[in-house]
Amino acid sequence: MDNRCPAPGQAGAGRGRVLRPILDPMEPAPTHHDLGGNPKYRCTAVEPSDPALTDFDRRVDALRVMLRERGLITTDEQRLKIESLPEDEYFGLSYYEKWLRAMVAVLIARGSVTWEEVS
Repeated sequence: MDNRCPAPGQAGAGRGRVLRPILDPMEPAPTHHDLGGNPKYRCTAVEPSDPALTDFDRRVDALRVMLRERGLITTDEQRLKIESLPEDEYFGLSYYEKWLRAMVAVLIARGSVTWEEVS
């Protein structure tokens, strides 16, 4: 496996720096959501602009703001639930679909709503 990325402003495989993982036996192994250092995503172009938000995206964001302001959800709870999604869901859902799934999971875990109420 070639894990060299060209240095900024340079082209060519021979000029890149070699990236080596730093493994700490006390740290858990990365899971499917942890893409940092994953060779599949190394040296890929980053889109310079954000895609346009849909009505669904705006509604999910507004719901998140409301839930946070009322103390019904925290960013850390939401992040944990997103990172806990099964791999197929994690890669199959859009950014805001992940948010919505996570918010519902937090509200159910806190006992604020039941699955029957949200389904």
